[in-house]
Amino acid sequence: RVNVNYAYQEYISDRDHVHMNSTQWETLTEFVKWLGREGVVKADETEKGWYVTYIDRDPEAIARAEKKNKMAATDEERQEKFLLEQMERAKAKNNDAGPSVSTVLQRDEESEEKVVFAMPKTISAKKVEPVVKINALQIDNEKVSKVSSKTKSSSSGKKRSAIEELMAENEAGKKRKKKKDSWLAKNIVVKIVAKELGKDFYKAKGVIEDVFDTYGAKVKVIKTGKKVKLDQSHLETVIPQVGRKVLILNGAYDGSQAILDQLNVEEFTVNVTISSGVCKGRTVSGVPYEDVSKLYTND
Repeated sequence: RVNVNYAYQEYISDRDHVHMNSTQWETLTEFVKWLGREGVVKADETEKGWYVTYIDRDPEAIARAEKKNKMAATDEERQEKFLLEQMERAKAKNNDAGPSVSTVLQRDEESEEKVVFAMPKTISAKKVEPVVKINALQIDNEKVSKVSSKTKSSSSGKKRSAIEELMAENEAGKKRKKKKDSWLAKNIVVKIVAKELGKDFYKAKGVIEDVFDTYGAKVKVIKTGKKVKLDQSHLETVIPQVGRKVLILNGAYDGSQAILDQLNVEEFTVNVTISSGVCKGRTVSGVPYEDVSKLYTND
């Protein structure tokens, strides 16, 4: 997605360019509207002017889009299944507690019995164990997961504690976190998939040096050092070898660095271990290819 005026200024900077006056369109706006009607680009008018997004008709791009839609549908089904399980557990918990019945306190006015409170002469001192206060909000996610696994093995069939309820709510919140439209980030390795850029750029790997306008990136080709500004639709993430560092670009652990543990080729996903932040050491399975990319290093 790029600003039309910005793109046109770059185009006319070439002295051999064809000027708009030499075409059948009198203004740049008319040309953009024609491109939109023909289905070449997706055009939309904003307060900052016209923006266009190139519609890639390449079979490989269409296949990638279908794969991405399939993965999104799978995520929605998994989330819906999780919510249904939560509802079933809550319903079962309410049934176990049984219905509450309210009664009215009645006093027998004819009875003349007196209520006598008998206090013991001596009270034996009992050993009181110290109470340790726990702030559940400060529990590390890694420690919470260990507590959860131990509790499930030792208290099957029992009601969950407050900490377990908090853990379940925390995990549910992570799974419900909505994905972003933009996945671009600095210092990650990407692959250029725009054929119109020619052999110097097409299928070349580069590193993102800067991100602008949310969907735009300044990319430096690793082999040649050439630089180019591209929309994220012309880029793909790069999956490195097992054991290399990656950056998670979307989902619950967005922005976390991790180590690639395993490739799930048939599912188009990877398993990683978080290597930074409060979740360091946690293993995350089933991360889609488009939500993770190789971190750039000089070696």
